Amino acid sequence: MKILILANKDIASNFALNLLMPKLTSDHQLHLWLSAKVGKNTNQPEQLSRLKFFEQDLLNQLLSRLFISSKTTTFTGFAGFNAYLGSEMREENKINSSESIEQIQQMSPDLIISIRYGGILKEQCIKIPKHGVINLHSGILPKYRGVMASFWAMLNGDETIGTTLHTIDDGNIDTGEIIKISTIAVQNEKSYLLHTLELYRQGILDIINTTKSYSRNEKVLTYPQAKSQSYFTFPKEEDLVRFEQKGLKLINEQEYIDFLCEYYLPDQDT
Repeated sequence: MKILILANKDIASNFALNLLMPKLTSDHQLHLWLSAKVGKNTNQPEQLSRLKFFEQDLLNQLLSRLFISSKTTTFTGFAGFNAYLGSEMREENKINSSESIEQIQQMSPDLIISIRYGGILKEQCIKIPKHGVINLHSGILPKYRGVMASFWAMLNGDETIGTTLHTIDDGNIDTGEIIKISTIAVQNEKSYLLHTLELYRQGILDIINTTKSYSRNEKVLTYPQAKSQSYFTFPKEEDLVRFEQKGLKLINEQEYIDFLCEYYLPDQDT
């Protein structure tokens, strides 16, 4: 199959793509488009600016120079993904523009996979691929529609957080038919960012299994979401203060370093 993957230029997307792309490249022709950000530019609290630094700025401006080729046992930065692709990776922040729609039509993908992509796909784009569009949402739907779902679940004291693999059927956000929900236990001593990264281990397996079903022309079983009016936006200052008062952290620098050492940095013994 031809598969167009849409993702965001952040550490969680990069980790997810490192888990996903080597598993798909032998059987499918892959294309990758990246958004630069999720959400609109607003005046963010200092805590969210710091989170963005670790999620995006540090990765894209500094660490990408250190990441080695994906031919080794470690993961690669975004530039390394070109080795898996049928066309050059590109940044695309206007997915519904006439130019982008025309290029997707020319590409004629059988499936579009969205992981943390910053744009909202509209009908003209959604109807192009034979098997439609699937999205991996880093939250349990329909309870946690919107952004930073793991943050809100942890703030609410939930014992588990999860990913939801679902179809995108229209221009609404985090709706569509549910394919699979996978969960992990919350560990309050670990940061929000590490929880988010951990979610993608099983979430990516759910994408891989679903992609296999589509490639075999097997029916992918789905079920409709329950009605829900909930939608979460970026937390405000008072939400972030409550998060900290509960003893929770957005970022733990040592966790971040350990994560990079485990997956991205060269093994000095090889």
